[in-house]
Amino acid sequence: MIKKLVLHPDRLFSSDEKTREVARALYHKVKELPIISPHGHTDPSWFSKNLPFKNATELLIKPDHYVFRMLYSHGVTLEDLGLSSREGNDVETDDRKIWHILAEKYYLFRGTPSRMWLDTVFSEVFGFDVELCAATADHYYDTINAALATDAYRPRALFERFNIECLSTTESPLNDLTEHKTINNSNWNGRVISAYRPDPVVDPEFEGFVSAIKTFGELTSEDTSTFSGYLAAHRKRRAYFKATGVTSTDHGHPSAKTAYLEQNDIEALYALVISGEASPEQAELFRAHMLTEMACMSIEDGLVMQLHPGVSRNHNQSVFKRFGRDKGADIPLQTSYVEQLKPLLDKYGTDPQLTLILFTLDETSYSRELAPLAGHYPCLRLGPPWWFHDSPEGMRRFRQQTTETAGFYNTVGFNDDTRGFLSIPARHDVARRMDCNWLAELVCDHRLTLDEAEELAVELAYTLAKKAYKL
Repeated sequence: MIKKLVLHPDRLFSSDEKTREVARALYHKVKELPIISPHGHTDPSWFSKNLPFKNATELLIKPDHYVFRMLYSHGVTLEDLGLSSREGNDVETDDRKIWHILAEKYYLFRGTPSRMWLDTVFSEVFGFDVELCAATADHYYDTINAALATDAYRPRALFERFNIECLSTTESPLNDLTEHKTINNSNWNGRVISAYRPDPVVDPEFEGFVSAIKTFGELTSEDTSTFSGYLAAHRKRRAYFKATGVTSTDHGHPSAKTAYLEQNDIEALYALVISGEASPEQAELFRAHMLTEMACMSIEDGLVMQLHPGVSRNHNQSVFKRFGRDKGADIPLQTSYVEQLKPLLDKYGTDPQLTLILFTLDETSYSRELAPLAGHYPCLRLGPPWWFHDSPEGMRRFRQQTTETAGFYNTVGFNDDTRGFLSIPARHDVARRMDCNWLAELVCDHRLTLDEAEELAVELAYTLAKKAYKL
């Protein structure tokens, strides 16, 4: 049976009538605010070239590991979803057939954020009023593809329709930022910037690290066989990124461990890691030292620093070897912050020029470590619920466990961290609804006045992110 697709206007609001009424009023004040998207992974070439998106499958399935990790968990191979392997094995090339796989298994997403985001896209971006299922798969595929062929659905037009004020992508120091420079030099007013993500030349366990260091030196005309030349190369590339409009760096380390080694020790360690012979412990120590060096550089150049630790990336080694990174096989890890961040904070934690935004996939650290740290150190801010916790319940737990210690103003609003361009407004809408509901609860518990809640709703939806990321 084909079901109606209906987005309830009170979705995510409390079942308590009084709280729901306040949440509605708060949401009304923020729902149309511009979107600040200060951290994400959309493809900048979409906006530099402004070509039509190819079809529904290429846009909504293939870039989105949230989608295919669920399908993979139920026996759908990545080849079935059209993802090419390094071995060059045969993959499904019929994008309509791939779309049918999603439609037939769409029930798997019940109760997940992905279902909420996709239904919002289907309803509000494409105007569907029936649910996606096997019986409606062709209707969806043809309707979406027909829309994507029109000028109104080109990337820049959608960017403007979504009321995005600023969108940040994320690039390696080895990237020449050609796409961003093309955008900057065009007559389009959309603001698309990057973030400096040095992992490929900071993490000795990153595939191709040794050759990347050599390329890093060639790109910057610095001698990266020496540690001083290596640091100089970072400073040059950071300046290059900043000149294109970049305001932040991003560090995806396995842990939050920081260190600061004496000059002789770090030079010896650097020589070891660029030889490709470092042990896992030595690789971790090098990453730890480099986080502290990156904090120093952020004090110098003003780039906001983001730390995204605590992920066992590419946990499925078979998938990693065959398909590479970002294929839905990353798993959260238990993460410590108090002791691991101490070397960096001892050295730079009181410097007013440093802003370090901390993310976590370990929710047990919210009230025990992260909120107390951010509630004391002026340089620290808490990033929003991230990745596996970018969800209604994840957002609720975040506010419950951090507000009493860190308050609202030691957080940075919301960022969507997505590769799925069309889901950006849907994700921000979920965050706005959940924050308005949390504020409404505080109002109804007489812990906030209504006028305070109205101010905070705007801060959480818009202002805090803009301030924190210097946008």
